[in-house]
Amino acid sequence: MLAQVEKNDAKSILSESGLAGQLKKMLVERMLSAELNHHLASEEEGSKNHRKGSSPKKVLTPGREFNLDIPRDRLLSFRPKLVAKHQRQIPGFDDHLISMYARGISLREIQAHLLELTAPMYRRT
Repeated sequence: MLAQVEKNDAKSILSESGLAGQLKKMLVERMLSAELNHHLASEEEGSKNHRKGSSPKKVLTPGREFNLDIPRDRLLSFRPKLVAKHQRQIPGFDDHLISMYARGISLREIQAHLLELTAPMYRRT
């Protein structure tokens, strides 16, 4: 990524196909991985469920189409919340991240805010 920054101008770096797009893709995949970690940790102790690779999925955002790797578990009981099964769009994801960053919120505070927003999804009922 650093090589891309050194040889390109700011416009191409901040485009959806540049560094900004790559960061968004990485963030979404990392959040999905965290969802799977939580799912596996919340299962019964004797469960034989484990990670089992990932599945490709095309997701549309307002700026571009992403090819995401959605993590899977062995028993196929994992149901992601961020990008649910059969969901093809992530509405407003970019807008929320950009608006928080534009308001001067640090990346650490944005991460904490995202954790607060997703916490209700992981509570047992």
